Amino acid sequence: MDAQFAVEMLKALMLQAVAVATPILVTAMVVGLAVSLFQSVTSIQEQTLAFVPKALAIVSLLVVILPWLLRTMIEYTTSVIEKMPQMVR
Repeated sequence: MDAQFAVEMLKALMLQAVAVATPILVTAMVVGLAVSLFQSVTSIQEQTLAFVPKALAIVSLLVVILPWLLRTMIEYTTSVIEKMPQMVR
C-alpha cells in the first residue's frame, strides 16, 4: 500500500464520518438553539428542559434517516472490503 492510497482511504473515511454525523449534529444544534431561545424569552432556566426535546428530535431523525444511514454505511464498508487486495500489495 503506497502513501497515496492510504491518504485516499483516510480521506474517504473522514468524509463518510462527516456525512453520517452531520444530520444528527445539525438537528441537535437547531433544537438546542430553539430551546435556548424559548428559555430566554420565557425566563425559564431549567437545565433539564433542553435534554428532552433534543433526545426526541434525534430519535425521530434517526427513525427517518435510518435507511439512508444503513445504505451509506454498507456501501462504504463494501468499498473498503473490495479494496483490501490493493492494501496488501
